[in-house]
Amino acid sequence: MRKGKQAKLEAAGWAIGPVKKFLGLSEADRVLIEMKLALSYSLRDRRKKSGLSQVQLAERLQSSQSRIAKMEAGNPSVSMDLLVNSLLLLGASSTDLANAIRGGEKRKGRHAA
Repeated sequence: MRKGKQAKLEAAGWAIGPVKKFLGLSEADRVLIEMKLALSYSLRDRRKKSGLSQVQLAERLQSSQSRIAKMEAGNPSVSMDLLVNSLLLLGASSTDLANAIRGGEKRKGRHAA
């Protein structure tokens, strides 16, 4: 955040700090959230590269389009198992999964927890 903007917000009574502190997250919680988000983004990217719609992926997973949308949005109700299984169904390897998670660590500024 720009210093000028931060100063204006603080002058208006806003507290500025990391999301982790605001939400009271442990380090493990923060890492888990970042991993789930990275896998969610990877699922969306891999689905699009495969030329599949959310409906088509849902059919392959015997699920619903709305569930796929939740998976791709990083909804907390989505399990890691479902994300990983979905990525594997789309042809991801364990190396691809590891790279997706590593890529999420590099994107901390995008949706940092």
